[in-house]
Amino acid sequence: MSERPEWFRSHGVPAPARFRQAHLDWVMMGLILIAVQTVAPGMPDWIRACIAFGTVVNPLLFLPLAWGAGAKSNPVYIGITIVSFLSLSIGLPALAVWAIA
Repeated sequence: MSERPEWFRSHGVPAPARFRQAHLDWVMMGLILIAVQTVAPGMPDWIRACIAFGTVVNPLLFLPLAWGAGAKSNPVYIGITIVSFLSLSIGLPALAVWAIA
């Protein structure tokens, strides 16, 4: 992507930088998963599922945007985005409350 971005554009991908964004976000989300599992290995399964779902799906949301920002207005994309962000927004605070209690 960084050496030949024109290759992507010539193959119908107008925003190839979104692949890099997805890659970097996956690295960051992976670090979150490692940290969460390290500090709270006995967390309830529902909290683990919320965090795992959000950290896997959030980076994937960059990929449709590589083919254009029009994906943002697609109802399926919007629905998946809402569910993914809610998953993390519920899972991480729930983990904090569970860990403190």
